[in-house]
Amino acid sequence: MRPLYRNLFLLFGVVAIGIMLYTFDTDYDMLRDNIARAGLYLPAVLGVWIFVYLFNALAFQIIVNNGRHDKHLSLRHAYKLTVSGFAFSYTTPFGFGGGPYRVMELASYIGTPRAMSSVVLYSMMHILSHFCLWTTSLLLFIIFYAEKMTPFFWTLFGIFAVVLAIVLYFFNVGYRNGLIVKLYSILLKIPYVRVPAKKFYEKNIEAMEKVDNNIAYLHSCPKAFFTSLFYEYVARVINSFEYYFILISFGVDVTFVDAVLVLAFSSLIGNLLFFFPMQLGAREGGLALIIKILGLSAPGIGLFTSFYTRIRELFWIFIGVGLVKVGNKQIMK
Repeated sequence: MRPLYRNLFLLFGVVAIGIMLYTFDTDYDMLRDNIARAGLYLPAVLGVWIFVYLFNALAFQIIVNNGRHDKHLSLRHAYKLTVSGFAFSYTTPFGFGGGPYRVMELASYIGTPRAMSSVVLYSMMHILSHFCLWTTSLLLFIIFYAEKMTPFFWTLFGIFAVVLAIVLYFFNVGYRNGLIVKLYSILLKIPYVRVPAKKFYEKNIEAMEKVDNNIAYLHSCPKAFFTSLFYEYVARVINSFEYYFILISFGVDVTFVDAVLVLAFSSLIGNLLFFFPMQLGAREGGLALIIKILGLSAPGIGLFTSFYTRIRELFWIFIGVGLVKVGNKQIMK
């Protein structure tokens, strides 16, 4: 990536951090009291993400290194791109910022089509791991909270099962054949958009087909595909420890299964409202609802949990933005 573009990413990150700190709805006294109350659990919550990002990086490294090129991405640089990429995803609507950053860092080594196909495939893997977590949580809820399975919940789970089957079908088609050209062809049918979209399509069709071919090639390596998916799924499970530590610090009698359910439900609501930067408000609403369903409710637990997660996000966004200027001499060998 050119130094100018990297500096622009850095500038954007710094501005985003400043805006978040300015709009952080906590005064100094409340911040001091919450940190004192959190005690040693706050470092534990922050530390969980060292391992979450480690498994994310392992998944990303496998995908990049199994492409049609002779370059190798080290785990150290995969970790850097992972943390920085998620930092920009957190700070942009639709989580758009992380993908272009990773593509631009890798493009000078393996070309834009291969870099884009790796990033798109990893994003698909990241989404698929969420569905794996949600499916696991559905089964855990049925097993450990069978007494709460009302007709309403059975209906919701049935709808989820249908949606899951549809999603898995389209993911399978996308992995086998690529999906960039198919998704872009939708724009060719939208009034007022199809004319400029057609011009772009005709100009870049060859590059788009290369991206799809690279996605299909990566899917043709079953060992790499499923290993990458496994690492992403492990990252989601480790993420559950964040809520486990948060709830324990609040004096809630919680099991790790409860923490998995809390993570899954809150992330489901957050992803349904993905267009909010940092999923503001969406995750807290899902968190409050699942805690009530599980019977773990306690006064102020939603606000206190929100404090934990916002501090953690700001901490790792700060690190991710800082890493933009670190270790860029030879990302791939």
